[in-house]
Amino acid sequence: MSAQTATLKPTTGNNARRDFYERIGALSMAPLWESLHQLVPPTPAPKYVPAHWSYDAVRPFLMESGSLITAKEAVRRVLILENPAMRGSACCTPTLYAGLQLILPGEIAPSHRHTQSALRFIVEGEGAYTAVDGERTIMHEGDFVITPTWTWHDHGNDSSQPMVWLDGLDIPLVAMFNAGFAENYGADEQPVTQPEGYSDARFAHGLLPVDWKASRQTSPIFNYPYARTREALERLDKDGPPDACHGHKLRYVNPANGGAPIATMGTFMQLLPKGFASAPYRSTDGTVFSVVEGAGESTIGDTTIRWKKRDHFVVPSWARVTHRADSEAVLFSFSDRPVQERLDLWREDRGGK
Repeated sequence: MSAQTATLKPTTGNNARRDFYERIGALSMAPLWESLHQLVPPTPAPKYVPAHWSYDAVRPFLMESGSLITAKEAVRRVLILENPAMRGSACCTPTLYAGLQLILPGEIAPSHRHTQSALRFIVEGEGAYTAVDGERTIMHEGDFVITPTWTWHDHGNDSSQPMVWLDGLDIPLVAMFNAGFAENYGADEQPVTQPEGYSDARFAHGLLPVDWKASRQTSPIFNYPYARTREALERLDKDGPPDACHGHKLRYVNPANGGAPIATMGTFMQLLPKGFASAPYRSTDGTVFSVVEGAGESTIGDTTIRWKKRDHFVVPSWARVTHRADSEAVLFSFSDRPVQERLDLWREDRGGK
């Protein structure tokens, strides 16, 4: 009998399976039947948890960071909103990154680009700018601003007050594909080659330039002003009753294709009338919320979070959630829903049992 044949000979008795697993392990193999229930679960079993960041608690640390490091030295002065169950990962959910960025008066966050797509949701202040591929836009509280993949972008604050915004990026998704690239620009600021409002004039009025053709999946609009969004929500509130699960909820769209402004992240704004209590809801997209106006509470599974203006919280995938508004409230949110929908994975339950 050869040595190889002897190695493959199975062991009998109670240790037969363990012995078998050890022998196939030497070939970098494993038995599916030992992990099938984890790999193909009957329902989603997220390994992250609901979390809440009170702006009253966070803001002093943001301001302190401004005295410890400059925007230029940091490149991006951001405090990461890291899920408590994923410490060390720099992730808010397994597919989404979230953080709060501070730009002080007179500062510039240097120009760079990367394959990760980014959104900016303005939390505090107005008058700072972001520049994307040669066009600047002035940002105001509640504005939703996008930075498409692989576009040069820098930020500056010409106002007299600190500016804070929520950064949302698809960093974990890009990392999963090992598709991350980044490059610094040769100067702090890129040249401004287009007049302010250039994109808005051409793409934000239900019209497109006659010969314009989309070169990527990202929206050609990169600033969605809160004033317009708020007006649309108010009109919805006047025209009919709120949806039982969402109140009055709108999704931001790419005018070129009707899809999400960013291919990997869906963005939403919803109005909860005063006293509104939502029906239970759950969906497979983990969602990060930013409170724009008002106060209330959300019950996520067995966790109840009290929130108010400028707070942030996260609802994990397939977690049952209900919202209740003490006063009229407006919530901005973003999730990985567009990716799930493209892959025919997204699912919702409007009963949440």
